Amino acid sequence: MLEEMMLKEKVWAVVGANQNQEKYGNMIYHKLKRKGYDTYAVNARYDTVDGDPCYPDLSSVPAKIRVVNLVVNPRIGKGFIEEAARLGIPYVWFQPGTYSDELGELAEQLGLQVVQACVLVATR
Repeated sequence: MLEEMMLKEKVWAVVGANQNQEKYGNMIYHKLKRKGYDTYAVNARYDTVDGDPCYPDLSSVPAKIRVVNLVVNPRIGKGFIEEAARLGIPYVWFQPGTYSDELGELAEQLGLQVVQACVLVATR
């Protein structure tokens, strides 16, 4: 199952990570870190997320990302999907509310493998 394959990958970028502990971008970032994932915060609005560097885009992350977890509005997601494909990142995980048919089709056209699910539930 694709979801299980993605969860075995240990280097993730959380697009939409933030400093607000009540928002999903923050909760997801922390949970992945607690579960032992090498997790990178991506959000141009922040320099840090809880003391960790926060990167403006996927290209700035100093690691070979395997999974992009999108926690942003679908209208913002297009650029990150295109960037993930350019960087050779194979997987995109769409959180609930971040997926659109247009984004899903674009990701598949670009050769990315896609899951739509809540990673907070999937990583119990």
